[in-house]
Order: sequence, then C-alpha cells, then structure tokens
Amino acid sequence: MQKIKVLIVDDSAVVRSILKDGLGKCPDIEIVDTAPDPYIARDRIIQHSPDVLTLDVEMPRMDGVTFLEKLMKSHPMPVIILSTLTPAGCSTAMRALELGAIEVMHKPSLDVATRLNEMIEQLANAIRAGYAAKRRFVGGYKPLSATVRRGSPVSASMLKTTDRVVAIGASTGGTEALRLLLPALPATFPGVVLTQHMPAIFTKSFADSLARVCAMDVQEAKDGDTVRSGLILIAPGNYHMVLRRSGARYYVEIKEGPMVFYQRPSVEVLFDSVAKYAGSNAVGVMLTGMGRDGAMGLRHMRDAGAHTIAQDEATCVVYGMPRAAVEVGAVVQSVALGDIPDMLIQHLAKD
Repeated sequence: MQKIKVLIVDDSAVVRSILKDGLGKCPDIEIVDTAPDPYIARDRIIQHSPDVLTLDVEMPRMDGVTFLEKLMKSHPMPVIILSTLTPAGCSTAMRALELGAIEVMHKPSLDVATRLNEMIEQLANAIRAGYAAKRRFVGGYKPLSATVRRGSPVSASMLKTTDRVVAIGASTGGTEALRLLLPALPATFPGVVLTQHMPAIFTKSFADSLARVCAMDVQEAKDGDTVRSGLILIAPGNYHMVLRRSGARYYVEIKEGPMVFYQRPSVEVLFDSVAKYAGSNAVGVMLTGMGRDGAMGLRHMRDAGAHTIAQDEATCVVYGMPRAAVEVGAVVQSVALGDIPDMLIQHLAKD
C-alpha cells in the first residue's frame, strides 16, 4: 500500500512530536519530516515532495498564511491548517481557505498533549481527504471559481417560497464551493439550513464572511431560529443542527450529542430531520466532502419526496460524500457546481 507522505510544519516542538507519533501509527500515513518554520519547510518540501502539508498559522519569521500564499504559487499542494480558537485565528483561517487550504482544524492551546492525541483520527481523515484532492493541484493551483462553468441566469421572480426548505451538506472543499453557490441565490430564495464540517467558533466567522457577499441573510444558527425565506442558517461548530416544525413554522434545534461519522455537526443528522419534518417540501444538496456523512440522510429525504442534488465529480475537491450518496440511490441529479444555483431556482419555480 502506498503511504501518504506528510510534512508537519509547526513552531512548537511538542506539537510536532505529538503529531509525528500519533499520525505515524496510521498504516497509510508516513511522516516524512517536520519543520519549525516556513523557511525550513521550503527546503524539506523540495527534499521530500510530500503529498500533504499540515501548517500552523501562528509562527515566527513568516506566518503560515504568507507562506501558504507563496506555496500555492510555487509548489501547490493540499494543505491542512492548524489554528487556535481566537478571533484573530478565525480571521486568519478564513483567509487560508480563500488561498487554497482544503481544511482548517483547531489546534488546542491548553492541555496540548491530551487534546492533540484526541484529534489524531480526525486529522488523519483530513490528510486522507487532502490526498484525495491532490489531483486538483497538479499543474498549478486554480481557484474553484476559475474552473467551474456557469449556465445562463434563470429568473428568480417566480420562486415559490411557502413551506420550502433547502438543506445543504458539505465538508472538505465545501467552504470554497459555498462561496460560489450561495452568492448566486436571490434574496427571495427559500430558507436554507446548512451543515459544513468546521470547528467551533470558525462557523461564526464563516457565516459573517458569507453575509458580506450574499443577497440572502447568513447567520450561525441559534437554538429556536425560524427558517424563513431569505435566510441561510449555518450549523454551529461542535453542535448538531436539526429541523423541527410547529404548525406552519419551521425552526432549528441546536443540540449536543455523539459524533456521527466522526462529525459534529453531522450532515446525516440534519438531512434525517429534514426528511422527517419537511418531506416533499424540501430540496437536498450534497456538496464536496470526504466520507459518507449524509448519504443515507439524503436517501431518506428522497424517499420522503424531496428533490435531491449532488455536486458532480468534475467540480468536487473530494468526491466522497456525493459519491456515497449516488451509491445508495439518494441522488436525483448530479450537477456541476456552477449550475446548482440555476438548477435550484428552476426546480423551486416550477413546483
């Protein structure tokens, strides 16, 4: 079995040691080297040609985001960002995603040894997702916006928004996909409930960044929020979001609970609740991501009468979750990312 070659870049010797030891126990991962700063990392990238890089953003001499920007121009590769949960860290992480990082993960600042060891399996899965996305970086990194095509604009004037709910799930590559999909939706679009795999606190920054470019309102969801036309609700990190209904009103419940498919929030949890409470009044959309989270939930939505769409393989960063949904018969249409907004508007206008 060919192992995934990983270079760890972090200014903390403790973090480098813990990650090297923990990830080194994964049979499909090889830690080829570590580096304490971007300058040394540059030389070790040339020396080892790693498949995936883990990158701290708070480092001396050169910060991780500046290094990432240079890396994507000179030696593009899948990069997983490790960042602390601070307001500055959130802002930096959002910038890293814009520059081409495929994933952001929380690096603990307290009880580092215990908490880093607890996240090894999640980091290993992110590395596997990065490796699966490696083809995207061959020949130079291109932003997704430069590779997807857009169809002819469809009029949103006939949208029927009463009692309609659009549920979206995404993981690896989803932040970039959502930055293309959501701004294309009109202010009159039906209410959207969205689960994107992302650490706690980062979801607030992500929602705020989307709000600046979308015609719809965008908010990190709070318990009891009403799902209404013109509003996108994003599941908060580390909490599941479920849809509920009271009479004619849809609302969301934010709750704790065990991880599902190693995730909290889980797309599966959201989609199952949409199938139960919205049925044929819903539309489900599965975007890029690693693993199987949400596949059976989307199937349950289709069985309940919902229209279901999956992002096609050509425009996915990682065609894992959409593939799993297709395999279980959950998908009515597989659609290029750039065509999903028009497809949604067309479907909701004709129903």
